[in-house]
Amino acid sequence: MTDAEIKNAIFEGLRKIAPESDPNALSLDADVRKTLDIDSYDFLNFLIGLNEKLGVEVPEEDYGKLRTMKDMVDYFSARISQSSAK
Repeated sequence: MTDAEIKNAIFEGLRKIAPESDPNALSLDADVRKTLDIDSYDFLNFLIGLNEKLGVEVPEEDYGKLRTMKDMVDYFSARISQSSAK
């Protein structure tokens, strides 16, 4: 899976939990939760949706690693690469 496909999956998930937002307007280094005013419950639902879409489970201790778009793309890209290498 390419970084562009991962980014599209993230955008799709963000649109579901924050339909009034425009994820395309996010800079790569913007704090996604703060910028889109996403609470912890919605963020959890977002991660569940990404797990279903991308097949990557995010343990609770990694939630803090997923602040920016860049963080998310890098995180999921690394884990998808690991799982496809097995």
